[in-house]
Amino acid sequence: FVSMGNPHFVTFVDDIDDIDIARYGALMETDPAFPERCNIEFAQPLPDGTIRTRVWERGSGITMACGTGACATAVAAYLTSRATRKATIVMDGGTLHIEWNADNGHVYLSGPAEFTFEGEVALP
Repeated sequence: FVSMGNPHFVTFVDDIDDIDIARYGALMETDPAFPERCNIEFAQPLPDGTIRTRVWERGSGITMACGTGACATAVAAYLTSRATRKATIVMDGGTLHIEWNADNGHVYLSGPAEFTFEGEVALP
């Protein structure tokens, strides 16, 4: 469990493509261990040092990316000796670079912001 100002539970898996994100994300989000529900990150450290991550966002379901989720994944990876304080997180929506600064404890995120959807909703 990692808090980035909002709750995240990061679980490391052997094969990200073999996990039923919708099934397990929904179950974990609403588990009694998380009375306010929780964002769930499924993460697989890869041989090249990157971390492939899929996100189940509380109240929304599977999302393409999550900035605080990427930060939580990087911190959890460092705390469990799966990464250094600088990590590259590859999500469905793109790649983010995270640095957990040892001097001040701040977590820094960098990466692109991209437009992914446009739509109109008719209101009554």
